[in-house]
Amino acid sequence: MDDGMVETFLEDGFVKLEGAFPRRVAEDCARLLWKETGYDPEDPATWKDPVVRVAGMAQGPFAAAANSPVLHEAFDLLVGEGRWLPRYSLGSFPLRFPHPEEPEDAGWHIEGSYLPEGESWYFTNLRSRDRALLMLFLFSEVTEENAPTRIRVGSHLDVPPLLEPYGETGVSGLEIAPQLVEASAHRPLAYATGSPGDVYLCHPFLIHAAQPNHGTSPRFMAQPPLMPAVPYDLNRADGNYSAVEWAIRRGLKT
Repeated sequence: MDDGMVETFLEDGFVKLEGAFPRRVAEDCARLLWKETGYDPEDPATWKDPVVRVAGMAQGPFAAAANSPVLHEAFDLLVGEGRWLPRYSLGSFPLRFPHPEEPEDAGWHIEGSYLPEGESWYFTNLRSRDRALLMLFLFSEVTEENAPTRIRVGSHLDVPPLLEPYGETGVSGLEIAPQLVEASAHRPLAYATGSPGDVYLCHPFLIHAAQPNHGTSPRFMAQPPLMPAVPYDLNRADGNYSAVEWAIRRGLKT
């Protein structure tokens, strides 16, 4: 990571770290994920559903993937030293298989991070409560054919003005989704392609979407949050803003 990559994060809303953790670790993780699916890696006839969701996984390879020196350095640069919590597990895993059926989860959205009492859909607010980053960990080869996550480049800058009126309470992703789609429609597309061991570090407000797997191989990926150790602060007296905070302020044009 360097200043150029931080500026890329500020402008685009994400950076790709190639080989952020060892490929052999990714392969160990993939083997464990195959066991969770109950499918046979050598027999596509067993791949019954377009999406298999696996919850958190805390075996050793997943802890190793989340704690590489490269990632820790990047967390310090984007979130701030002492402002993030280490992870010792990963999840959730939307595992996407080649399938004639269309998935039902391919709409444009941002990730929610907290569930107010009485609500059924996760919320977010302007300070990205309970989420420091969105992360995409790749455990298989991901090409444009086998369901890479779609990204609206720079869309994280469109989101702060939409969230600001909701204050600390925030808003559910379901309620705000139509505004997100409209506000970011002009943004160019990118695809989260890569190799096992690559990681995308994304601003929590980056607008993204799933898509069908039209390839011949499954796509194995985790999309966990990086959790904050302290809340984001958009009015720091010392001006020591993290890259995530700077981006929110840019979106607000403050």
